Amino acid sequence: MAIVPDSEIEAFVDSHSGWAKVDDGITRTYELADFNESMGLVTRVALAAEKADHHPDIDIRWNKVTLMLFTHSEGGVTAKDLNLADLCDGLL
Repeated sequence: MAIVPDSEIEAFVDSHSGWAKVDDGITRTYELADFNESMGLVTRVALAAEKADHHPDIDIRWNKVTLMLFTHSEGGVTAKDLNLADLCDGLL
């Protein structure tokens, strides 16, 4: 799968509130009510990621969950990352 051009990444982050391009990936931090809500989101993301066979880096802090998407085998952001980011937004 090919790396998407920067212009496509910029269009994605412009149209998807909270997402940002960082280094060679895209990231978003979700702020939730508490730890239980955070873990619920992480579980939903894990199930969606497993189904998509594409797994984000996940950082959990009490009421905050940060996702980092990056296709390691390609060295950057691919359509898989953008698709999973969009899917994760729908899991709230």
